Amino acid sequence: MTPLSRYEQETVVNYNAGEQTATVYTRDRTVMRKLDRLAADFPDTYKLIRQTDIDKTYSMPKSYVTYRKPRKISDEQREQARRKILEINSDGK
Repeated sequence: MTPLSRYEQETVVNYNAGEQTATVYTRDRTVMRKLDRLAADFPDTYKLIRQTDIDKTYSMPKSYVTYRKPRKISDEQREQARRKILEINSDGK
């Protein structure tokens, strides 16, 4: 098998209003690892339904497909988080 280009490593999520399940087709190894882990940990929810040597197809409840607003963080919150991480990292030394 030849390695896939970044462009060819696609993931397609497909669902419709008439069914409760979504189908996820992927050629992206990172997505495959995540979905394989979910399928192993939650076999009643995530299912591997088809695979070849370069792709896999999974099914899952379509309610698990989410859309999120971008996270907004103020400069003050960012600075507080930075200080907290520096404090945590310096405690471990």
